[in-house]
Amino acid sequence: MRLALHQPDQAGNVGTILRLAACLGVPVDVIEPCGFPWGDKALKRAGMDYGEIANVVRHASWPDFEAQLDGRLVLLTTAGDVRIDQAEFHGGDVLLLGSESRGVPAEVHGRAALRVRIPQVAGTRSLNIAVAAGIALAEALRQTKDWP
Repeated sequence: MRLALHQPDQAGNVGTILRLAACLGVPVDVIEPCGFPWGDKALKRAGMDYGEIANVVRHASWPDFEAQLDGRLVLLTTAGDVRIDQAEFHGGDVLLLGSESRGVPAEVHGRAALRVRIPQVAGTRSLNIAVAAGIALAEALRQTKDWP
């Protein structure tokens, strides 16, 4: 199981996700460019000392990431056709989250083997990306019995 972030915009969210991943022993792929400098203070503040523990692989572009992709790509998106409580996760899945402001481009949507959404009440737009990552990762780890 891996988390992947496609061109994230917010350093604080990435720091929070790195902390989550470090605590759960899940590697993270960061697909650049990011909307902030990698050493940003917000990244360090949100990740605390867990940023140093996290297993992070940075990729210069989507093609670079895709070339080394090993496992099924599961896109978390508000446009997903499968609810998270109806999705079936596998141990080798890569859970991909798009940038906070743009999501992912059509080519990335098309590459995903599964597009999952987290149900929300009517009138709400989207969850914070770090919150969505936590919800999805928890469900995936629960299903695959892969909790640390």
